Amino acid sequence: MPDALYQIMGRHRATELPARKPDWLKVRAPGGGNYLRLKGMMRELGLHTVCEEAHCPNVGECWEHGAATFMILGNVCTRNCAYCAVAHGRPPVFDPTEPEKVGSAAAEMRLRHAVITSVDRDDLPDFGAGIFAGVIREIHARVPGCSVEVLVPDFQGNEDAISTVLDAGPEIYNHNTETVPRLYKKARPGGRYHRVKEIFRFVKRYAPQIPTKTGIIVGLGETNEEVLATMRDLRTVDVDILTIGQYLRPSDDHLPLDRYVTPAEFRMFRDEGMAMGFKHVESAPLVRSSYHAWEQVQAAGV
Repeated sequence: MPDALYQIMGRHRATELPARKPDWLKVRAPGGGNYLRLKGMMRELGLHTVCEEAHCPNVGECWEHGAATFMILGNVCTRNCAYCAVAHGRPPVFDPTEPEKVGSAAAEMRLRHAVITSVDRDDLPDFGAGIFAGVIREIHARVPGCSVEVLVPDFQGNEDAISTVLDAGPEIYNHNTETVPRLYKKARPGGRYHRVKEIFRFVKRYAPQIPTKTGIIVGLGETNEEVLATMRDLRTVDVDILTIGQYLRPSDDHLPLDRYVTPAEFRMFRDEGMAMGFKHVESAPLVRSSYHAWEQVQAAGV
């Protein structure tokens, strides 16, 4: 089929992947002093980080800088997204003292910006929103001046759950779009693209003073034009901050990698996004939602 026809159909013709990862995706293995200290602290407090659970390639760099993304409500997700390394199944009973533990860790780390995320907890009546709110309040109380960014699941679009989190006063409300609409059924079967837009529309209506943020992973089979179209769509619901990074297949059981997006393409996404009106766009191969989150906050003027 001619390439032009592939583009008209909104499809991407995958080229053969190189035998080894490109140089721009190579990182140093973690193991510095601060990394080991933080790892010990997390185990001592019984806390989880998305840095570890999602096999983030930046864990060494971020932990050496004293930054970590806390993953609350356990480490087992009720959904099974085809790209995600986090375990899925029936989650254990969550720890009701988790807000205090996270607050204590944030204080010991002397954080200036804390990122809180979670697995999906479709098994809970409030989807875990109450624990999110408790963590936000604990960090604000224990670490004055520390801003809190929440990277939340979709709470099935439940506005009561969303407002519970917003009422606690996070400095940034982040919910990841993850991929382009065409790939949702394959990559994110438990999610709905239209729900993402509805969530951001509600957040801006309910708490317009709170900046919103979302992330897209590329290399799942999307075209660059589909990424740009999704970016334009997100601006229609006034998303403020955007992150774009390379998909890295966690295992052979996960969605196959379609392509390595080049650094030049990532720069193009960044430039186009800024021209669309995003306050800040972090776009590079190793970017993840919370990568350099403290710098994103400053760059966006939050």
